[in-house]
Amino acid sequence: MKFFAGAGLLMLVATAAYGQADRLAIQSEPAKGGTPAWKLAPSFPDSTGFTMVEADGTVNVIPREQRGARRTLPDGYVATPSCKGSPICGREGGYARNQLARVLYDTNMGYKYSYPYFLPKGIGGVPSVALDSKGNLWVFKRSPVGVTQLMKFDANKKLVLEVPESVISYQEKAHGMAVDADDNVWVADAGQATVKKLSPDGKLLLTIGERGKRGDWHEDKGQRLLWQPVMIAFGPKGAVYIGMGHANESPNDVNSPDPLNQYGVARVLQVTSDGKFVRQWFGNEVGQGKFNDVHGLAVDPANGDVWVGDREQYRIVVYTADGKFKKTLQVKNLVCALNFDRQGNPWMASGQDGQFLKLTHDGQVVGAVGNGMGIGTGQFIEASYWVFDPKNNLIAGDTSVGRVTVMSK
Repeated sequence: MKFFAGAGLLMLVATAAYGQADRLAIQSEPAKGGTPAWKLAPSFPDSTGFTMVEADGTVNVIPREQRGARRTLPDGYVATPSCKGSPICGREGGYARNQLARVLYDTNMGYKYSYPYFLPKGIGGVPSVALDSKGNLWVFKRSPVGVTQLMKFDANKKLVLEVPESVISYQEKAHGMAVDADDNVWVADAGQATVKKLSPDGKLLLTIGERGKRGDWHEDKGQRLLWQPVMIAFGPKGAVYIGMGHANESPNDVNSPDPLNQYGVARVLQVTSDGKFVRQWFGNEVGQGKFNDVHGLAVDPANGDVWVGDREQYRIVVYTADGKFKKTLQVKNLVCALNFDRQGNPWMASGQDGQFLKLTHDGQVVGAVGNGMGIGTGQFIEASYWVFDPKNNLIAGDTSVGRVTVMSK
């Protein structure tokens, strides 16, 4: 583990992080009832993508004074405006993320960590990876303008395809990605409010939403807009679910002065594989079955239930395939991503707590993989969208670090 930073800066960061832990008096619980022991641990400074990764997975953090502008916007680029007028827009009066204590479970599943995929060198984290039926791994990277963001590695971990910006346009906030049953890859640009479907060889097949225009989906009016699409999941018989809303960054523009944007963002949209509307359901109300965002999204292979990770509310909300509420599961961690392993067990990625947690269908944590928040071996600044290979190994990027971690037994 390397840092390009002065000792004074590191001491200041460490003091701030551990200071928060001291104020909380470090809580912990022993293992019980099948749940591993956990404790509160300090945050690690979030480098927000300003890292360089070596071939062995070693991470070098670029000091702030050497970063310069992260990207130069191309001519004609229109940035999606930030949210406003919402009581949960931002973290006013609360702790910044780098001051929060982290819930860290004991790792008890015997996984080892390796970095066999070598990404083209450059800044930018990897928010999402996806695996196709042939063992090819798609990697979605938050690269600067003009640098490849979407790439594919073959089963031998060799880079075989780079999808150019001319095909997918610049992805302002590369976010979730998933591969469907036909090996088409779907990518979500939360910043520019689009979801794109590409063929296995990287040809653009479909765009849902209008680039740079967030808003409501009114099928009866022919208005088909998205607002911060963050993840895609697939159900039986070709069902496609798109989760929208980023809670602390982009919540619920209700009664906006924009006539195209009145109903709010937090919703699940169901479409067909060719983008035709089926239904949608909203979360931004009070009560059971509601949610502030859909940062995590997965479909239970056993029954088609749709699992929603309401990240900022530390909960999972479960629906039937047609959007009927079933239950809420409260958890101790930010629910950044959800997935089901090859045996149908639910898992969640705990974001900046830096772990992947195996759950029961009642939300009990029964296993943990990952060494917490950081840039060392087996650590993550933000553990998010990941996949299982046929052997149930976990393969994950890191939203703030440009590397891919393989967790295997």
